[in-house]
Amino acid sequence: MDLALLRTFVTVHRAGSFTRAAALLGLSQPAVTGQIRTLERQLGKPLFLRQARGVTPTTVGDELAHRAAPHLDALLEITEAGLDNETGIRTLHLAGPPEFIAMRALPALSPLIGEGLALRASFGNAEESLDGLAAGHHDLAISTARPRGALLSATTLCDEEHVLVAAPRWAARLGPSALRRGHVVLDQLPVVEVHESLPFVSRYWHAVFDSPPAAAGTVITPDLRAVLETTASGAGLAVLPRYLCEDALERGRVVALLDPPVPPLRTYFLVVRTGTLAHPHITRAHESLLRAAADW
Repeated sequence: MDLALLRTFVTVHRAGSFTRAAALLGLSQPAVTGQIRTLERQLGKPLFLRQARGVTPTTVGDELAHRAAPHLDALLEITEAGLDNETGIRTLHLAGPPEFIAMRALPALSPLIGEGLALRASFGNAEESLDGLAAGHHDLAISTARPRGALLSATTLCDEEHVLVAAPRWAARLGPSALRRGHVVLDQLPVVEVHESLPFVSRYWHAVFDSPPAAAGTVITPDLRAVLETTASGAGLAVLPRYLCEDALERGRVVALLDPPVPPLRTYFLVVRTGTLAHPHITRAHESLLRAAADW
């Protein structure tokens, strides 16, 4: 059986669609479709059920994926080991949100560099990171979404608390009595966010006020570190992970506008392809991140 056909099949199985698999493999969608049909003809059985959105594996497809995927991953591991052994260094490919990777994950993994580990980091949202992990582009992914299916394995890494912050002048202008009126007043402030959909502010508003925010974004920048700096300069309010703004809060560059009894939380997951924890360098990184997360 052609290994290229199996690789395409496993990628489609992990991606859940021919279109997404084609992008991950760098092939055209017709090429991916043709390879799957060729494999189905060779096996004499259908591997996927075509649907309006993506594909669903048949029982035969699921069985083949679970039997073939670990071996394909092992072949990739052997290839990478051959490259790494020239220098005695193993390379770990890590993906996740840029702020968390920069401020949490990379510092936690840095001690492993002295033990013969090299690091390569890629930034992306949860969907991008999980897709890349499923396709074999990464060894570990840190995601705020728990993956579905059995081909990716997720472990809870940590929870992050979200804090509603603004520059001190906004808190002084509003005053305690105004802040007690909640979102009615806060909806009048400019908002600094990472996306037009206001993902952080919306999550906070629903959790604390049980309502969506009425304000639109005033400043949109796709990096939470830029959100922090813009907020500290006085542009408006923002919702940020506490780990990211803790130093700014202690130094008084920003202040917490509210202290809800139950602060909103978001969970991070540490994700690997099922079976790859058999590789020592991935296991060491996985364990190091889990140990470090106990103090986060």
